[in-house]
Order: sequence, then C-alpha cells, then structure tokens
Amino acid sequence: MLRSVDLKDYMLEKPVTVAPGASLIEAVDLITHNRVSGLCVVDADGTLLGILSELDCLRGILDATYSQGTVGQVHEHMVTENINSARISDDIINVATDMLAKGQRRRPVVSDNNRLVGQITCRQILAGIRKLGASS
Repeated sequence: MLRSVDLKDYMLEKPVTVAPGASLIEAVDLITHNRVSGLCVVDADGTLLGILSELDCLRGILDATYSQGTVGQVHEHMVTENINSARISDDIINVATDMLAKGQRRRPVVSDNNRLVGQITCRQILAGIRKLGASS
C-alpha cells in the first residue's frame, strides 16, 4: 500500500513547538490556532524536553479552576518521562504499528542528539496512504 517506508517522507518537518517556560494559556492558544492535538516542548537549542497534549492542558486548567489558582507554565503540565520518539531513518510501518499499539496520535522525530527534527502523526500517515491512491 505504501510505496515508501521512510519516515522522512511522511513527517511534519516543522511541528508546532512551545518553550517550557511559556504559560499554559499560550500553549492552549497554539493548539487551538494550529488545530493540533499537542505540542513538542523544546528548549532554545531545539532539544526535545517533553510533550504537552490537549488533555494535559485541560487537566491543568481544570485543576486551576478547582483550586482557584493560576494555570502556570508548560513545564508544570508536560509529560517528560517515557516519551516515545522516532528517528528520521525509522520504518514508517514499524512506527505506525507501535503508535497504534500504544494509543498514540503523534510521535516526535529526533536526531541522535535528541534535537527535534519533525513529528509524525496519524493524520500524516493516513494522508500518505491516501495520496498514494489507497482505496478500500
């Protein structure tokens, strides 16, 4: 069905990112404006530090509402452990299979020194399949 199995042929080369010190509200604005389900959190050098999803944002806002506090910054709500990332040389079929098995909608693509170079999402994989003329 897919003519190429190279991840680089399907990934977003410039995913939407946010800094760990940004406000959670700024992150929500980025998610809603760009119509994405989550953001890669990177430092000034582009090193991947974590992932922030819509659910992380919602949880942070609801927690602040119930505690009558502030929503805080991205680093307080992002996921930093057990982040599944991919390498640009990975096989798209293996990545898609692993994403499906783990219930993940997106996966950051990083270089050998953990710098963010892209992101692969279910949407990009499906668009790639569709573009290649897959039919039911």
